[in-house]
Amino acid sequence: MTRILDGINSPADLKPLSVEQLKQLAQEIRDEIELVTHQTGGHLGSALGVVELTLALHRVFDLSDDRLIWDVSHQVYPHKLVTGRRDRFRTLRQFGGLSGFACPAESPYDVYMFGHAGTAVSTALGVLCGDQHRGRERKVVAVVGDGSMTCGVAYEGLNNAGGLKKNLLVILNDNRWSISQTVGALATYLDKIRTAPLYREAKQELKSLIEKLPLVGAPMERVLQTVAHGVKHTIHGVNIFEELGFDYFGPVDGHDLVAVEKALRQVKDIQKPVLLHVLTEKGHGHPGAETDSQRAHAAKVGAAPAMKLASPAAPGSSAEGSGKIEAPKPPAPTKTWTQVFAESAIELARMDKRVLALNAAMPEGTGLAKFQKEFPDRYYDAGICEQHAIAFASGLALAGNRPIAAIYSTFLQRAFDQIMHEVCLNKNPVLFCLDRGGIAGDDGPTHHGVFDIAYLRPFPNLCVAAPKDGHELFRMMEWALKQDISVALRYPRSSVPDGEAVMFSKEIRLGEAEWVREGKQGAILAYGALVYPSLEAARRLAEKGLDLAVVNARFAKPVDEDAVQRLCAGQPFVLTVEDHQLLGGFGSAVLEAAQTCGADARKIARIGIPDRFIEHGTRAKLLEMLGLDAAGIARSAVKCAERAGVITKPIAL
Repeated sequence: MTRILDGINSPADLKPLSVEQLKQLAQEIRDEIELVTHQTGGHLGSALGVVELTLALHRVFDLSDDRLIWDVSHQVYPHKLVTGRRDRFRTLRQFGGLSGFACPAESPYDVYMFGHAGTAVSTALGVLCGDQHRGRERKVVAVVGDGSMTCGVAYEGLNNAGGLKKNLLVILNDNRWSISQTVGALATYLDKIRTAPLYREAKQELKSLIEKLPLVGAPMERVLQTVAHGVKHTIHGVNIFEELGFDYFGPVDGHDLVAVEKALRQVKDIQKPVLLHVLTEKGHGHPGAETDSQRAHAAKVGAAPAMKLASPAAPGSSAEGSGKIEAPKPPAPTKTWTQVFAESAIELARMDKRVLALNAAMPEGTGLAKFQKEFPDRYYDAGICEQHAIAFASGLALAGNRPIAAIYSTFLQRAFDQIMHEVCLNKNPVLFCLDRGGIAGDDGPTHHGVFDIAYLRPFPNLCVAAPKDGHELFRMMEWALKQDISVALRYPRSSVPDGEAVMFSKEIRLGEAEWVREGKQGAILAYGALVYPSLEAARRLAEKGLDLAVVNARFAKPVDEDAVQRLCAGQPFVLTVEDHQLLGGFGSAVLEAAQTCGADARKIARIGIPDRFIEHGTRAKLLEMLGLDAAGIARSAVKCAERAGVITKPIAL
């Protein structure tokens, strides 16, 4: 049977479909998303939850001209499938393929590339006001999840929009979940709204009744206003969105295509701020989603789709294959850095009752879900509120505790001011554990943690470090919790290195590097997770006759100046290696240290991430592309050796 989906080449193809055809299409879209994400990975639950909403939006609005901005944009898979990208959908999150987020370079239907939460209202309001300055009239719509509504910046946008009284449409996609279950008082408040009747309809019915009363002019208007106010408070109490200046509609069943489309048509032409509250189910249609701790947030690569596919692909369709999916093989069953961090945090908490742990709506992603199970009264989830989380952590420290703040590198940058002001300036020691430090893989530029060394290094009272392996991560965490300053540790989204048990770290001392391989014809000064690839590069070059030392830097602040001076004095060249942006990164810190201690900085060469945003792909593929795998490090070392006159004949690699 031919799929309806295979005939959808643009949103215009949705217009003539009947309700029954739309329902069939919705199922086909879910099947396609299930099939592809279980081979490529991706944000499954959020995408399954907005299928009907996506179809309704594209039927009601002309989104080739009107602007649709998705907060976070991890839920855009249905949107991609109906906006001309169906035939490339099998390349989702693959190197050179479709992004897992909205991407303006892919389609004019995508407005922003987002991957962080909470900013859709602000950006949509900016687009709307910008259009008006340019004399352009079009509708601007922001779709925001209830998880994103825990972000302070979302309310900053709502507050400004309500005050400006612009005709912005905000759709609250309420599924009670961000990645894990939405936390905080807002979740409780939205529960009350979910269970209330459609009070907009109640107000309309009472308005019709009162209009029959023998009152005219101003008296009538005053009565209507009083009734509207009374109905609102009787049904909901104070409605926060209306108090912020929005007309509130809803809640609407987000999986009822007819109801969603009707609601959108009702609010489409209202010339004031409108919030449409749509109730959806994260992972809708995915078996077991309702009992999953993350509601099928992410698909497991290589696993068979959990749902029975009701709409098998037609020959030649995108699901049958206009190209074979190059799905990555499941990783070997070794421990990840995240797992080692979680186990270390638990062990350290057992050793010291002052140890507390917190995250920003990422208990599973950071590994702290395990900590929460063992120490529920010593665990905090701040919601998607990194600024609050870090200010909160400073307070925990001020009271004499030792907080561990586990936040992805790319998300911690949202709390830049709080790190400086509440933590460092006030000397409140917090242990920052930055998961996804470096190349994060398939989620792409919004999630690569490649700026943390640069944005953390300038702050006084903050040490910046990175372990080479899982054993050293535990040792560094143990050491950090005994310091009277804050410490930031970064580690990647990958497995810990093989063979780490044979290399036990010497004692951790502030600003002291570790020699892990001796050599006389040059040195590699490596930072963090790239120590092991550097060792492998040195091993390969030793087989070719080039004898290199390898040093585990450990610290980007303070850099071991004695080690830099010794290396520059005793080696023909020093190659710094980092999984971070070169500008302001570890190599820059080494050059600064060389200048400070009077070492010969001319001997220092740097490799790392260039001054551009890095696309999505597997971590291994991207490190290879950037020349930061063992082979790439070896090639760079050979070039350094050639320039230094260490070798006169080419080395074949």
